[in-house]
Amino acid sequence: MCRLYAMHANEPTRVECGLVKAQNALMAQSKGDMEGMMHGHGWGVADYPDGVPVIEKQVWAAYHGEHFAKAAARIYGRTAVAHVRRATVGATSLENTHPFHHGRWIFAHNGTIPNFGQIRFRLLDAMDPLHRSSIHGQTDSEHVFRYLLSLILRHPEKGLLDTVRQALNRIAAWCAEIDPSRPPGLNIVLTDGQQLAGARLNRSLYHLRRDHLHICTVCGETHVKHHHNTDYRSVEVASEPVTFDEPWEEVPNGVAFQATEDFRLQTRPLSDPR
Repeated sequence: MCRLYAMHANEPTRVECGLVKAQNALMAQSKGDMEGMMHGHGWGVADYPDGVPVIEKQVWAAYHGEHFAKAAARIYGRTAVAHVRRATVGATSLENTHPFHHGRWIFAHNGTIPNFGQIRFRLLDAMDPLHRSSIHGQTDSEHVFRYLLSLILRHPEKGLLDTVRQALNRIAAWCAEIDPSRPPGLNIVLTDGQQLAGARLNRSLYHLRRDHLHICTVCGETHVKHHHNTDYRSVEVASEPVTFDEPWEEVPNGVAFQATEDFRLQTRPLSDPR
């Protein structure tokens, strides 16, 4: 179990309220989510200032001290990913803390692959040697990330949505072969700063689309330095709604998704959501 958040917009946007100040901000979720669980085994935030990915991580709880709040306050970009960890596979360490990155790619995961000791060998066998040798930690999450990147490397023509769908279907099938009574938890987000994709499988996930400039009810500001010749658009994805006064919608279970050019969430069903 973990909690994640991602934002993708057509203009640079501040995410401090969603991460720190809102009623159910990610920092509050690290102390206790809507199910009463704490996610105190590390945190990470990532964005693309000047078009280059920057990732900041720590191994302590996000709600401890001011470091997470300061990291969130500096983010002002078109794409951002944040994560608070509740460790299930792998020790508490920077190598096992999300988001993971490679080149322009940033990845975060909420969930667990059961029987990972057995699934791990299948993932490794299916990886490109470049990504197999680049694994630094022990988590199921990092292995999924490197498997996804291997598929993208081998078949870039497939597109991100179809690649995510293919990867999760295969992992779910492997899990079912080993123990059909223990389906995987695979909520993920994957971005290169230009496109954002992911999936919901057996964990909670919500999204919020904005199709106009809005005044934040938390801070009373707009979060953007708006260009008046454009219409503001954005989509946010989160394990739980971070605000309680906005129309967050639940992402259906068992789908892969991608943010479209007009910042809607396009979804395609996985083969077996269970």
